[in-house]
Amino acid sequence: MASVHVATERPYDVFIESGCSARLPTLVSGASRVAIVHPDVLTDRAVRLAGDLGDQVEAVTVRVPNGEPAKTSGVLVECWNTLLEAGFTRNDVVVGFGGGATTDLAGFVAATLLRGVRYVAMPTTVLAMVDAAVGGKTGINVPAGKNLVGAFWEPAGVLCDLDLLVDLPPAEVSSGLAEVVKAGFSHDPRILELVEQDPVDARDVTSVRFAEIVRRAIDYKAEIVAADLRESTSAVGSVGREGLNYGHTLAHAIEAHHHFSWRHGEAVSVGMVFMAEVSQRLLGLDADAVRRHRDVLASLGLPVTYDGARYDELRAIMSRDKKARGSTLRLIGLPRIGEVELVEDPAEQVLQEAFATLHP
Repeated sequence: MASVHVATERPYDVFIESGCSARLPTLVSGASRVAIVHPDVLTDRAVRLAGDLGDQVEAVTVRVPNGEPAKTSGVLVECWNTLLEAGFTRNDVVVGFGGGATTDLAGFVAATLLRGVRYVAMPTTVLAMVDAAVGGKTGINVPAGKNLVGAFWEPAGVLCDLDLLVDLPPAEVSSGLAEVVKAGFSHDPRILELVEQDPVDARDVTSVRFAEIVRRAIDYKAEIVAADLRESTSAVGSVGREGLNYGHTLAHAIEAHHHFSWRHGEAVSVGMVFMAEVSQRLLGLDADAVRRHRDVLASLGLPVTYDGARYDELRAIMSRDKKARGSTLRLIGLPRIGEVELVEDPAEQVLQEAFATLHP
């Protein structure tokens, strides 16, 4: 079975293979109660998953809204109340079963309920497998922006069951692959080569190629978070966990501006093209690498242009990004493919020029 070990303060394993959902009873062993937090669309599957735990535990299914609407303070309070009314103790377990929004919420529920209970992530989308479910970041959205309230809370384990992806719409698969490609541009160029060799096969969730690029992306994230769990070590010349945010500052602004109606991976795709243009102007990224961004992302059905808002509208949201320090904007750029560099307080003219290249 393919797995990746995440060597953080509380080490855990990420299992990446068809059928690994069967490991859930082992990960929740010793608990009296298990809460399965799931989106409405996965209600039937969540009920079956609860049944698979048998009579040894009391399983509680907690239905939340689909997608980003689940990540609100109101839903968070409802989850707390449901589990406390069910008699949850610190010996019990919260399972996040769903996409990235669900695992973000469920992880935050686990981090805050009774000051912290065991948490297991069972991502059901590509995006959640390679991004949200791995790394210990949990949180919710607020009107000021995405993921601005949350906690670092490592799971006891992550089960990336590839069988759960077979019914995903193609656009959801592509969205998740944006984070995979991000790992390729920022760390592991082999991912880019595998996509370029056969983009169609790379989007086939049953293919060996797909499994390899997903594993490589998870391996990259595991390496980064093991060295910098709380995103505290980045400085010019030495980038820690912030390196995972390549393309994300503009992406989060786009998501917030559109009230989270954009898929995260689609916004990240646009954000990476933007940062490639910024990197060419400030870090010397060569023109071929900039073109490669557009070519690889477009081959996976991802957007590489944007005209949904004015620059000044998005710039105001970018100032509130959680990676900012005071009034200083911090971006992750690429001096070359496979290497990231922190860009602090970039010139506004450069940002405007790069943004202008996104127009169709």
